[in-house]
Amino acid sequence: MKPVLLVTGASRGIGAATALLAARHGWAVAVNYSQNSAAAEAVVKQIKAESGQAVSIQADVGDEAQIKHLFSQVDAQLGRLTGFVNNAGVLDVAVRVDELSWERLQRMMRINVIGAMFCAREAILRMSTKHGGKGGSIVNLSSVAARMGAPGQYVDYAASKGAIDTFNAGLAKEVAAEGIRVNAVRPGIIDTDIHASGGIPDRAKTMAPMIPMLRPGSADEVAQSIVWLLSDAASYVTGANLDVTGGR
Repeated sequence: MKPVLLVTGASRGIGAATALLAARHGWAVAVNYSQNSAAAEAVVKQIKAESGQAVSIQADVGDEAQIKHLFSQVDAQLGRLTGFVNNAGVLDVAVRVDELSWERLQRMMRINVIGAMFCAREAILRMSTKHGGKGGSIVNLSSVAARMGAPGQYVDYAASKGAIDTFNAGLAKEVAAEGIRVNAVRPGIIDTDIHASGGIPDRAKTMAPMIPMLRPGSADEVAQSIVWLLSDAASYVTGANLDVTGGR
């Protein structure tokens, strides 16, 4: 029987790359998406074409009821969870702090922080030996922006990822004796379409000269680190925060 993995925000970018790579490594994968069902189904179709096992499940991780429904559907369709990638998140257009709206801040923190923490809660209820689980691995998606601040562009996004760094550190210690490892990956400039949602579609390419390796990373390169942290090869790694930044 395959171990069960849920990847939130897995219809595109890093989430999709992680779902595909994890399936190749033997995971049965729940591909969560918020709106783009066609993109999520394309990921599932590719996994199945490679003889893997996957399902797509719609849920907005900024909503408590939908998060609970998401995890219950994973239970029903794939079985008990042993891996979770806390990937879903949002970015907004580049602005200064003195241009931020209350509504934007609420949305950013509701999805990137509160939703991520509540998803981790649901994962722990299924994985922890305290709750009858057999252990597991959680990987939280942070960002190099958490330590760089993203001034003049996405300070609110950077702050939300700073919260994830702190959450990751505390949660790892909290559940370490309950069979759960908790780690984070901090991508740098990665060539995905998230930059378009921030209003700067060419950001990955224009930032290349500022990266020591002189190129943006790919979603596949980030996925390699995530899947390693999920695996038994990282069995003594918890509380880590792995930068995947090309040296930035």
